[in-house]
Amino acid sequence: MLSERPVFVALDVDDRDQAVSLAKQLKGIVGGFKLGPRLLVKEGESLIKDIAAHGPVFVDNKYYDIPNTMESAVRATFEAGASFCTVHATCGEEALTRLGALEQDLCETRPFLVIAVTILTSFSPETMPSVFADKKIRQHVIDLAKLSYSCGVHGIVCSPYEIADIDLAIPDSFIVAPGVRMPEDNVANDDQKRVMSPREALKEGASALVIGRPIVAAEDPVGAAKRIMESIEGSFC
Repeated sequence: MLSERPVFVALDVDDRDQAVSLAKQLKGIVGGFKLGPRLLVKEGESLIKDIAAHGPVFVDNKYYDIPNTMESAVRATFEAGASFCTVHATCGEEALTRLGALEQDLCETRPFLVIAVTILTSFSPETMPSVFADKKIRQHVIDLAKLSYSCGVHGIVCSPYEIADIDLAIPDSFIVAPGVRMPEDNVANDDQKRVMSPREALKEGASALVIGRPIVAAEDPVGAAKRIMESIEGSFC
């Protein structure tokens, strides 16, 4: 679904016109666009449709609720025009199994992928919630990825530092890596803790990358996106 441009640009901005303008400018340069609650809460379904006119849309609302509510949310996301959406892998086996079945059903109409978020890239060993203190981040990520995959949810979100582990444990999973930066990037107020360069992340086994501020906050977003794409040329062939 991302052809040869495995980059989602995170349109984490506060203005609808800015998001649509960025999508128009970056169409054909990157593989798709990520939208989250920061803008979707204000703009809703119509924004998904507008952005989808310029490339596949990845709705990153990270659904986490009772199974029936999650199913309804994922179906609504699909009907709005998205091609990808995220759920929390910690929602449990019942919800993941029902979402895996729903994904198969929706794919009969058009390609669609449910992606399970493992451990947020903003967490470090020091800031992990106490309920996760029994294991290292890496082991939690692997365990949650295996659970999701066994339930039929084959898309996985993890930091770049767990990509190789997931690729080894589940070779045919679709791995999405946020926390991706060019070596020269110095992004103000960056809350990502476990980061890696785009080329390195793809060589580790990532299927797609999520890149936001290095592109959307750049003085020249198109130029920034082109530099990133040039930096990874050949690394995912």
